[in-house]
Amino acid sequence: MAARSRGGNPCSNSFPLIENSCCARPRNPAASTGFPHYRMETAAAAGCAPKIGFLRVLQHNTRTRYLVKMDLKSVSSNKSFGGYQKVYEHFSPTLQCTMKFGIYLPPGVSENEKCPVLFYLSGLTCTEQNVITKSGFQKYAAQYKIIVVSPDTSPRNCNIPNEDDKWNVGSGASMYVNASQEPWNKHYQMFTYITDELHQLVLKSFPVIQDKISIFGHSMGGHGALLCALLNPGKYKSVSLFAPVCNILNSPTLIDGLKTLIGEEKETLQKWDTTCLVKTYDGPEMEILIHVGSDDEFLTKDLLIDNFVKATNERKDNKIKTTVFLEDGYDHGYYFISTFIEEHFKFHSSKLSL
Repeated sequence: MAARSRGGNPCSNSFPLIENSCCARPRNPAASTGFPHYRMETAAAAGCAPKIGFLRVLQHNTRTRYLVKMDLKSVSSNKSFGGYQKVYEHFSPTLQCTMKFGIYLPPGVSENEKCPVLFYLSGLTCTEQNVITKSGFQKYAAQYKIIVVSPDTSPRNCNIPNEDDKWNVGSGASMYVNASQEPWNKHYQMFTYITDELHQLVLKSFPVIQDKISIFGHSMGGHGALLCALLNPGKYKSVSLFAPVCNILNSPTLIDGLKTLIGEEKETLQKWDTTCLVKTYDGPEMEILIHVGSDDEFLTKDLLIDNFVKATNERKDNKIKTTVFLEDGYDHGYYFISTFIEEHFKFHSSKLSL
């Protein structure tokens, strides 16, 4: 991994029916639901009082022909670079708790102008807010016309003993795995939540081009993004990472948290370690972009990016192509991410436009 010189300055096309919490009614261009691309009649005109801030997404299951109602509660909406940065809340059947996720909708997005979607997974102790407020990604999401989804990093308020006591396991620290150990396994099924439940919710509820989906992440979220891509071959068009945890089995700081969630059996632990997984990956070719700072305090002990790169280089089929930029003087935080995030949008845009 060599430092880079910087010139001296180093699916379906249909959408679910959207109804108000109190009654269904046709769309009306005179009133907005809070989605730029959905319109409906006002509650006053319909003669009923809605639950403020709720949208109900009716998902049609074509096999059994029933409607599953999912309430999305609007938490916030702010205009940014011509689009809208929104946060929604919903009850997750997978996690058995209420979850939040951020979503940025670029300017002009609509039923007639759908966009690719890029999922961003944050690191330990973070919420959906960190990337929203610190990275400045909205400028580039607007420029490249990409919807960006940023989920919270774990279940919360689950009444699990000691769930808020440690920074490396529990609230804000799901490791993006499916927990198998009591009492965590009832709620901590984050891998399934990200790759299945939230994935489907976003595709059914927003104007997303169904086959143009990518993923990126930071730190433990980089570990999560790699897990999602390696364990779901072909699901994501591209993968990029900021200072990712790449070999959690050999991280003295992080391994105890993982064992708390999934146990101590070596074979089970290897199933959630990306350096182990990349050795047996059997899917389409994957190109991975990584940025990490040379002054990252976790670089040598916990990220272990070199171990991952070594494992990819030892593959004989050359299916995994990893490009790593070691950026001189940068640390692990969001000043670093905000400096290089445009390069990640360029990278994903080039893959999502194919």
